[in-house]
Amino acid sequence: MKNITILEAGLILRIVLAITMLSAVADRFGIWGAPGSNGVAWGNWENFVVYTNTLNPYTNKSTAEILGAAATFFEVILSLLLLFGFKTRIAALGTAFLLFFFGFAMAVSVSVKAPFDYSVWTSVAAALLLANIGKTAFAVDNRI
Repeated sequence: MKNITILEAGLILRIVLAITMLSAVADRFGIWGAPGSNGVAWGNWENFVVYTNTLNPYTNKSTAEILGAAATFFEVILSLLLLFGFKTRIAALGTAFLLFFFGFAMAVSVSVKAPFDYSVWTSVAAALLLANIGKTAFAVDNRI
């Protein structure tokens, strides 16, 4: 059996982190199904904003909507950068930063256990590892 290389491991980390974030974005736009469907966390934008407000209880609904839109924007941009392997180190650090604050908000507003249940800390660690790997397989960064 062939051992996986660091380049290949980095590719896997890039893809998995990107898909993880894009899956969450898809959920908030109802792509995975309607609210209440099996495996669906939000099912629509309104439910996502309510959850965002839960994680940020000091804000009003309008501010939660802005925070949710900002998080969604950065999740999409960072995911695309990771998928293509462009500015991978910056994208991985941005991913770690975004997920860290998400996990922190979950721990403070929901429960200390919540970010563990959703593997948020594992994703933060994976993003930090990716940021320190350097080059990865099939990355635009390798061509520049």
